[in-house]
Amino acid sequence: MVPYGERPNLEGLEPTSAAEVLLRAGVLTGILGSKNQITDAQETAKNLITESLAKFEAVPYPKKIAEAQTELALCYWRTGEYNEARDVLKETLDHLTTDSELKAKAVLRLAIVEHETGRVIPALRLLRKQASLFEKIRNHTIKGGYHVVLGNLLENLWESEKQGEYLDRALVEYAAASYHFEKAEHKCYGANVEINLGFLYYKINRCKEAQEHLDKARRAHASLKDKIAIAEVDETRACVFLKEGRYAKAERAAFSSVRALQKGQRQSKLAEALITHGRALARLGSYGESLASFRGAIAFAEDTGNLHRAADAALAAFQEIGDHLATSEGDRVVSGRTFNEAKQLLEHDFIKRALDVYQGSITHAARSLGMSHQALNYMLHTRHTDLLQKRKPSRRGARKQ
Repeated sequence: MVPYGERPNLEGLEPTSAAEVLLRAGVLTGILGSKNQITDAQETAKNLITESLAKFEAVPYPKKIAEAQTELALCYWRTGEYNEARDVLKETLDHLTTDSELKAKAVLRLAIVEHETGRVIPALRLLRKQASLFEKIRNHTIKGGYHVVLGNLLENLWESEKQGEYLDRALVEYAAASYHFEKAEHKCYGANVEINLGFLYYKINRCKEAQEHLDKARRAHASLKDKIAIAEVDETRACVFLKEGRYAKAERAAFSSVRALQKGQRQSKLAEALITHGRALARLGSYGESLASFRGAIAFAEDTGNLHRAADAALAAFQEIGDHLATSEGDRVVSGRTFNEAKQLLEHDFIKRALDVYQGSITHAARSLGMSHQALNYMLHTRHTDLLQKRKPSRRGARKQ
């Protein structure tokens, strides 16, 4: 048996057999590394799968090339390299012209990448376009995944557009996902649906039901000894505790999530946990620690190219600690600057990120920051003139003849 993380011995194997061994070793390394929080496991997995891909390309073997690319994209997703994952999956789908489980898996992973980078509508269009593909396949695990992601997207639309129809459809999709995961006897994925339901009930202020679903998910993942999944449950539990005003419990749950995710190298999820931890710390009056948590969330989100998550972190900081940046710990000012200097610097960062995310649109940037167009325009002309160049040029109406 090959020790974990070591390159398998390929001596005497035919090229395609050697490529297959490398691919299986890479896939298993990625799975075990993610579950057991093994440092650099995803990099090792990427190297093994990339070597496998090169061997399949030399043959060439189109189906195995597509499979290797799909697994490589999953490793990129785990490490938060969304642009790389998206590029690999799009290239794969360009060559997968016939319906198959492999194509369904690639479509599903691309939809997940699009969703996690805030591209809800493109992800929804992709899944709707490929609906007949998921109807044809018999794999209950992939079918369940399709319904979960569709439910997530509909939930996001409900949040942004406040149409009850989206909420009802999301619940239907989650029920379908639970059915297929039960058929597949996939306890882990079934528990993940419970997390989604817990988060949804949290959003509609049904906290008791939210905690029931989250406790069920936590017990299932604890029985599977999946520390990363437990961390994701704890982050959601912390959100519920915040809504209930139980700030100390929220801080403990969020801190537990942050600590586990830091070991597991899940940067996208870590940014979310840091935002929640920052909120909890702010509600407890620990403004210096809260600021550090928000800045960490922004840094991790930017490292993964997720500008929307960075903007979420900036807005959360603005909401929670905007008036407390100069809070002292003893005789020391936490920010190291005067109150006005610290507030103006943080304000500058938030506005810059909002303008970057919305490509210079003052209207959309202002809305994301919870202020009026006039207020943001005034701040740009008085306190942040260097950001005026980021504005999208206003359109002048056509001159009447």
